Amino acid sequence: MSIPVLKLPMVQGKVPAGFPSPADDFAVKRHDLNELLITHPQATFFWQVSGHSMKDAGVYDGDILIVNRALRPRHGDIVVAQVDGDFTVKTLHKRADRVKLVPANPTFPEITFREGQQLIICGVVTATIKRFRT
Repeated sequence: MSIPVLKLPMVQGKVPAGFPSPADDFAVKRHDLNELLITHPQATFFWQVSGHSMKDAGVYDGDILIVNRALRPRHGDIVVAQVDGDFTVKTLHKRADRVKLVPANPTFPEITFREGQQLIICGVVTATIKRFRT
């Protein structure tokens, strides 16, 4: 499957989120979002977030996750996981032989595992897409 290339302009430099700055010196370069956001096209999928358990990590209800199945999950990664058949997005906490899934919202509980429970890591979240309006 060939991924279509759509190069969009990106202004060189960063835009201040504080005080305005003159934009005269900024050059425009074209970028393909696939190149910026997707490192393993055949192993990457999008998934829309539902809920608020990851809000303190900047992942909000309605955001679109970019999930990479080719990456090996590490301690501290935000992952999409399947726990006993149910899907969730949480931070992977992995130390020695102990694994738990940690929310980024103190009103949600951590998911710790007991004997017989099934955990499948579906992929590592590498980015989110936020839509403010259409």
